[in-house]
Amino acid sequence: MVKIPAFPKSWRQDTKPHKFCPGCGEAELLKMLGFVIDDLGIAPRTVYGCDIGCMLLSWDFFNINTIQTHHGRTVPVMTGVKMASPKTVAIAFAGDGGAYAIGSQHLVNAAVRNDNITVIVANNANYAMTGGQEAPTTIPTQITDTTPLGADKHYLLGPEMVAQIAPPEVYIARGSIARPLEVRKILKRALEHQISCRGFSFVEVLTSCPTNWKTDAQGSLDFLEDLEKYFPTGEISAHGHRD
Repeated sequence: MVKIPAFPKSWRQDTKPHKFCPGCGEAELLKMLGFVIDDLGIAPRTVYGCDIGCMLLSWDFFNINTIQTHHGRTVPVMTGVKMASPKTVAIAFAGDGGAYAIGSQHLVNAAVRNDNITVIVANNANYAMTGGQEAPTTIPTQITDTTPLGADKHYLLGPEMVAQIAPPEVYIARGSIARPLEVRKILKRALEHQISCRGFSFVEVLTSCPTNWKTDAQGSLDFLEDLEKYFPTGEISAHGHRD
């Protein structure tokens, strides 16, 4: 019989409860990631890199080797870690701003090179840490601090963009924290992809941001449903075919 520890080994108990705002979806996303790390038994050889932004609050979330990088530079840092230590499981965690704005050049080049790392992006449709400004993922008509009359029609589809430029063997998926068990499943598949040396894996997760959305619990779930109309969930094969 497999003995399951009372508390996951990869988590630091002294950093709980988490430091995220009440209702923030990133805490739930990290919880699912922690479960997957323990499911796969990879904590001793995992290096976790977190971007500047709300995710910087996760620098001490896990009892694993962790690097906090400059804004937008998490992907190349984790690529460097993987090149220096190929047996490492390298995870880059960034927000939609760090991945799709200042860090977009690193993301697309890592995908084109098929770097054997896993990139996880939390998409809450705004720059949350700095007050709720418009982000590359802000959806049409969305009210933010910098779009008080509603955002324009332009927004970026990260996984779909990566699918258009990456080799066919990459793993790409999008989930929503409204369904955490689905997020757990795609995170596990992404890390298994890296562990088996099949190259680049990329997961975007729609996460709630009630502080900047100015929503209660039900309103946050409703907003996540609205986001899914613009950001369809599921696994995406290379060149944009949805599975």
